[in-house]
Amino acid sequence: MKDIKNLFSRYYTKELENNKDKTVYDLFDWTKRDVVLKNHKTGKVITEMHDLEFPTHYSQNAIDIIASKYFRKAGVNNELGYENSMKQVAHRLVNFWTEALVDEGIIKTQEDKDVYYDEMVFGLLNQMYAPNSPQWFNTGLEKSYGIKGGQNDLFYYDPVAKKVVKSEDTYTRTQASACFILSIEDKLLGDHSISEQYVTETKLFKGGSGTGTNFSSIRAVGEQLTGGGVSSGLMSFLKGLDRNAGAIKSGGTTRRAAKMVCLDIDHPEIEEFILWKAKEEDKVRALAKMGYDADIDGEAYETVSGQNSNNSLRISDEFMRKVVELDQNPEETIMLRGRVDDRVNREVKVSKLWDEFNDAACKSADPAPQFTDTFNAWHTCPAGEDGDLWAPHNRLNSTNPCGEYAFLDDTSCNLASLNIYRFYDPETNHLDVAGLKHMIGLNQLLLEASIHWGQFPTVDIARKTYMFRTTGLGIANIASVLMAMAIPYDSDEARTLSAAIMGLITGESYRVSALMAQAAGPFEKYDLNAKYMNRVIRNHARVAGALDSELEELHYEPMMVNHGLLMELGLTSLSETLKSSWKDAVELGAAHGYRNAQVSVIAPTGTISFAMDCAATSIEPFFSHVVYKKLVGGGYMTIANPIIEVALKNLGYTREQIADIMAYIGKEEKGMVVDGKIEGAPHLKEEHYPIFDTANVCGTGKRFIQHYGHVLMVAALTPLVSGAISKTVNLPKDATVEDFKEVHIRSWQTGVKGISLYRDGSKFAQPLNTRIDSVEKTTDLENLTYGALLEYAKGLQKETVTAPVAFRREKISGIRAGHTHPAQIDDVKVYITVNRNARGEISEIYMTTDREGTLITGLLNSLSKTISVMLQYHIPPKDISKMLRGQKYEPYGFVSKHPYIKNVSSISDLISKVIDIELGDYSRVQIKPEEDDILARSKSRFSNTAFEPEKVKQLFLTVDEEDLKELIRDAEKNGEKLYDSVCPTCSSTRMVKNGTCKVCLDCGTTTGCS
Repeated sequence: MKDIKNLFSRYYTKELENNKDKTVYDLFDWTKRDVVLKNHKTGKVITEMHDLEFPTHYSQNAIDIIASKYFRKAGVNNELGYENSMKQVAHRLVNFWTEALVDEGIIKTQEDKDVYYDEMVFGLLNQMYAPNSPQWFNTGLEKSYGIKGGQNDLFYYDPVAKKVVKSEDTYTRTQASACFILSIEDKLLGDHSISEQYVTETKLFKGGSGTGTNFSSIRAVGEQLTGGGVSSGLMSFLKGLDRNAGAIKSGGTTRRAAKMVCLDIDHPEIEEFILWKAKEEDKVRALAKMGYDADIDGEAYETVSGQNSNNSLRISDEFMRKVVELDQNPEETIMLRGRVDDRVNREVKVSKLWDEFNDAACKSADPAPQFTDTFNAWHTCPAGEDGDLWAPHNRLNSTNPCGEYAFLDDTSCNLASLNIYRFYDPETNHLDVAGLKHMIGLNQLLLEASIHWGQFPTVDIARKTYMFRTTGLGIANIASVLMAMAIPYDSDEARTLSAAIMGLITGESYRVSALMAQAAGPFEKYDLNAKYMNRVIRNHARVAGALDSELEELHYEPMMVNHGLLMELGLTSLSETLKSSWKDAVELGAAHGYRNAQVSVIAPTGTISFAMDCAATSIEPFFSHVVYKKLVGGGYMTIANPIIEVALKNLGYTREQIADIMAYIGKEEKGMVVDGKIEGAPHLKEEHYPIFDTANVCGTGKRFIQHYGHVLMVAALTPLVSGAISKTVNLPKDATVEDFKEVHIRSWQTGVKGISLYRDGSKFAQPLNTRIDSVEKTTDLENLTYGALLEYAKGLQKETVTAPVAFRREKISGIRAGHTHPAQIDDVKVYITVNRNARGEISEIYMTTDREGTLITGLLNSLSKTISVMLQYHIPPKDISKMLRGQKYEPYGFVSKHPYIKNVSSISDLISKVIDIELGDYSRVQIKPEEDDILARSKSRFSNTAFEPEKVKQLFLTVDEEDLKELIRDAEKNGEKLYDSVCPTCSSTRMVKNGTCKVCLDCGTTTGCS
């Protein structure tokens, strides 16, 4: 008999079944670790905690992130006053979910309660799943520690009173949702008005959450107002709301608020919306020419609008069909329609809108497409809560900021993700499908529990979340499984396996949702939507291969799961389990309904992927072959991705061959991986190269996953997800508008709901202004950038040095002794030579770069002369270092080639750190030297012996000639590095694209939902 009780069985904790002397915590080995996190720019300690208890298998990176982000720092009723053990966090979360399920009537016996608690604690501690960040922050604080918090304007639906009521405090219930969609009406005051939008968004931003809204209901500029006069237009309000988001920031931090702005393709102001960000980027460029700071946090970007949102076009199938047929019908038009006033209606050529959209996306990475008819083809509740079928307010109109949650306006979703690699055994090359299915069901229960005892930021969201109970279970680290099993990411095999796994997550989740409906009833508005929801479920089941009948009311042919290919891969168990889960989901749903209107999304899994020690996030491929392992004592060690070794073993390579290949990939020079490419590795067959393709070119290699590989992966998974997929396709900086058009058309044709394209260099804040191979020869001074004007002025000025009366310049001559410090910032290589006089004092600094004849070379030469003259006039080096320290301009960020310096805010800051090192001060660098370091030896020699130039050997640090031949991509790229972003928590510039959001690779701070 199929019953909810069958879910409560021991799979991972069988050892506890008849053993009363052990607890689930005894199934792990534990260790004590310290956490010390510093701001990369200032060196200030952000978090310092000692003797924290974690399972021994956790990496230092996971420990740092969990402790700094998720441990409760105050009010805990123990002798320390804060959480200091992962045991406490696991109990706080799981105990809350368990008690909520008991209260809801889903867990009915003490035995089932104990089993659920033990299995969920085991899964959490074993990094098999993780809930989204708000759960870690809020859940269980009152139940475990008595922390109530104040009354904070949060609401929940009381099923007894049949109305929404205000929560008594902040933490008795949980605010577990990360994703919110808001509605807005075309009015200035009142419920859901433009004015209330300011208040609601402010409230959500203050709590660290993001919002998504479709603003198409707002009338356009020039439309008639009821009281006379005309509207100032949609864009005026969007600019105001953008300013509000920029002022509030997110969660009270320096991070920009997360905000999605959607607009339908037929709105009269659609062209202004499309071009909004592209025009603002042009303004930034103009301001930069005038000398204003064009850093992302500088005055130029602060001056322009549109910087606080992801913008999306809601594009219809009708429009896309006209786009595809432009060759035959180039004069096709679309009618832009006023919201209340037909006088503003106008026809626009489809080709004009299409060109403007793709040109703007190419220039500024916004807007992105959301294919509205594809979204609504999978909509489970088009009758909404009032039965008004397909009314505008009952359609899917927007998504959350990252693009994965898509449902009715004024609803929310709480998320969790499964670390798929934890269900894979690299020793046997076996995927534990039964264990995965078991954990899927238990996770759906936790998401349901978080709704039952949840609370929400507005009355409408509280009511509609209760009425529909949407949840979002997703996936993380799929790239590790694919590579370990020797399956290329861009292949039919990878897409089939990934779709089957995601299909199992959604199918089993709906099966469990039906069992919950059997135990506690379906969601409140199920009956109104049953006909439509069951049609969508049947279509999911057909895509999964569980039903043979024709697809119903679907306007396109989705990619189907290829079970024959699963068999060829030896995944019979996955194939059979996928089919059986969907068959049960269809049958049980038809009999009992569903407890949840949606059950799955694919979120970016930023911070939580690091907490689970995932090697890759979400469904993203690996970004490079280089992994940065954080060391217990501080600093990093660069190693070749260990998953490569698993793949090579499964491919049949010998232990010796594997060692040679890994050594080739991870070749180091002075502690840094210098290449990281796979091509040319000894013993490795060329036919195996695709298995190791990554999102970016690795080192001096040429291979990477083409953009269609990303699109097709999204297309394969989309029809097996309730919501959508947060995914950005990264294109090279030389990508054209035509490339954007092709990707957008292919995405629509393959059934992708929404996708974002990002071209390297599309933000002016990126260091394009420093990637100068030659300075434009022009005397048109009005069109020169500020930097180019400096170069022009430098050519005119005559070098004059006036010695201060109190000092005498002491030049040095003859052979010097010193050190050359190599460093690479982005793709700019700098060599700083520090020379000393006969007394061992720093007396000269010379700087060169590989950029012959460029602006940066001229500026470095000028700076070298200036600093050297200052030193020879006996200005203390430490004062020069202090003067240069912390200056910020391009290029900046992660530093390779130097053994100790790993992050700088500019070349001036780099020089400051080099001077500090030469003075023996290592307090501002990221890696400390060994005692036998060449600098220590040479300085000891200077201090202990008379300096005799003719007897001194040259002590320069050597640089391989190969380094001078070719610019190598920065091997630290664990993603598409974002030069327009600095981490608000630790000031690291290692912010990377993660889905449509961003995540810091150092401390785990994310702009997304997880």
